[in-house]
Amino acid sequence: MFENSDAFSGMSSDDIAASHTFYEEVLGLTVKDEGMGGLISVQLPNGGAVLIYPKEDHEPATFTILNFPVDDVDAAVDELVAKGVAMLRYDGFEQDEKGIARGKAAGHGPDIAWFTDPVGNILSVLTV
Repeated sequence: MFENSDAFSGMSSDDIAASHTFYEEVLGLTVKDEGMGGLISVQLPNGGAVLIYPKEDHEPATFTILNFPVDDVDAAVDELVAKGVAMLRYDGFEQDEKGIARGKAAGHGPDIAWFTDPVGNILSVLTV
């Protein structure tokens, strides 16, 4: 049914300009102005996109909405922190001094670190 669909994800923002700057300048992704009422699309590295739409009463989700698999989670976290991004810390997750939960060594999933975009949407970098 959807095998030929160019599916995409979407999320809201109450500050499209800040979102545009963050995804383009901090994360290094291509961001396109869709020219339709402030919509922007973030082009993902290996295809696909995330549409970000303006919403005045935006409330960020309380869960991770976008994950970035990387070869080296430590290097990714270091680069994000150097650009002013703070890693999130969660109760119930053992996280090291960088904010990375080391799941691989414990046999409990990936090595992962969480952070937010400027409007509070939760993102992660992880190594599986």
